[in-house]
Amino acid sequence: MYFAVVDIETTGNGPKGQKITEISALIFDGKKVVDEFTSLVNPEQNIPAFITSLTGITNAMVRNAPKFYEVAKKIAEITKDTIFVAHNVNFDYNIIQAEFKSLGFDFKRKKLCTIRLTRKIIPGLASYSLGNICTGENIPINGRHRAKGDAEATVELFRRLIERDDNFTINSFLNPKSREATLPPLLDKKVVDNLPETFGVYYFKNLAKEIIYIGKANNIKQRVISHFYDKKKKEQTMCLETANVSFTKTGSELLALLLESSEIKHNYPKFNRAQRKSGEAVGLFSYEDQKGILHLAYNRLKLAPNAIMKYYSISECRNHLEVLCKEFKLCPKYCHLLTNVAGCFDYQIKKCNGICCDKETVEIYNKRVEEAIKSVGIGAENLIIKEKGRTKNEVGFALILDGIYKGIGYVAVAQSAALENPEDYQFFVEPKKDNRDVQRIISSYLKKKKLKENEK
Repeated sequence: MYFAVVDIETTGNGPKGQKITEISALIFDGKKVVDEFTSLVNPEQNIPAFITSLTGITNAMVRNAPKFYEVAKKIAEITKDTIFVAHNVNFDYNIIQAEFKSLGFDFKRKKLCTIRLTRKIIPGLASYSLGNICTGENIPINGRHRAKGDAEATVELFRRLIERDDNFTINSFLNPKSREATLPPLLDKKVVDNLPETFGVYYFKNLAKEIIYIGKANNIKQRVISHFYDKKKKEQTMCLETANVSFTKTGSELLALLLESSEIKHNYPKFNRAQRKSGEAVGLFSYEDQKGILHLAYNRLKLAPNAIMKYYSISECRNHLEVLCKEFKLCPKYCHLLTNVAGCFDYQIKKCNGICCDKETVEIYNKRVEEAIKSVGIGAENLIIKEKGRTKNEVGFALILDGIYKGIGYVAVAQSAALENPEDYQFFVEPKKDNRDVQRIISSYLKKKKLKENEK
C-alpha cells in the first residue's frame, strides 16, 4: 500500500478563488519516502501580499514556473494507485480536484486526513494544527508554510500514527462505508452518527462554540452529511470551520422553516445570508381613490397604514409589485410603479386593455386587486396551524393572531383537544417575531395546502 502525502500552497481566498502556487507529493510506503514531486506553480493570478508574508512565495518566484496544466500529468501519474494523505485533506484534495476539473480530468483518490487520524490516535491535544502537533511531537519542519517542508513533516507524523495505531483506526477510515474521509477535520464522527433522521433545525458551530450556520431539514442527519459532499467554495470553507453540530427537532417541515428563520435572525451566523436581515423598512398597503379605484402603494413602514406586507427595501417591494401586476393583470400606474403620467404606456406588459385606458369597469378591475391582496401575506384572521409534534403524544402548531405571526409551540394531544380557539394556544407558544420571511413561509404553506384540498 502506497500513500501520496501531499501539501499545497495557494493564492488564498481572493475573489477569483484559490489557485495553487506550490505543490509537493511524497510517495510513502509506510516506512520511507520512495518517490516525490515538488514544484512551484504559476497560478496565473496575483499572489496577495499577506499570502507572500505567510509562505514567502512571491509573484516573481512563480512568474516562470510551470502552469498547473503543465504539471498535471506528473501529479496524476505519481499519485495513481495511492491513498491521498494530507493534514486537513479536504482542503488540499478539493483544490487539486478543482484544478483537474478545469482541465476536463476527473481526479479521484481514496483519502486520509492526518488531523482526523491524530484526533483518534492521540486524543486530548489542545490544538491539532500541523505546527502545534509537530511541536508536541518534536517533529522538525524545515520550511513551514512551504509545500515540501509541510509535506515532509506530515510524512513523519503519519509514520508515527501508523506505529501507534493499535486499534486499526487507519483501516477503519479506509472502509468504504466509513464517512471519516469526507467529514470536516474538526468534527467527531460520533456527533454525526448521533444526529436524528427527522424534521428539525441544525446548527454548525466552530471551535469557539459560535454558531456559524443554521439550516432546516426534513432529515437532519442526511442534510448535514450533504454539506460535506458539496463542492461549492462557501460550503467547503464552512465545513473546515465546523467542530460540532447540534440540533432541535420540530416534528414538521413548516415548524422547521419557521424556527430556522427566527434562529438565523437571532444568531446572525456568518455563513447564512438569505434571511439574516432583521429590520423591515417598507410596507405595502392599499387605498381607494375618488373614482373608487383600488390602488396598491408602498411607503416607509411608519407611513404605511395597515401594511399588507413588509419588506426590507424599496427594490424588494417593487419587484413583488411587478410580479403581482403580471400575475393579476393590474395597472402599473395604479400600483405606483409609474409616477407623474396620465395613462399607461406599455410598462413591461403588452398593449394595455385595462382600466387606465377605459377598457374595463372599476368593479372588474378592483376584483383583481382584491385577489392580489388576498394572495399576499396570511390575511388578518386568527389562525392556528396544527402540525405533527416531536413525539406521537404532542401536537405542534404555529399561531397567527390578527394576521400577526406569534410563534410556534407544542401541546399534549389530549390538551389540544380541549383548546377551542386560536387565542387559547397563546399560553403554550414560544414567542417569535413577525417579519416578511415568516409571512412568506406561512403564506406559501397555506397556498399549497389549499391547492391540495382543491385537488381532492
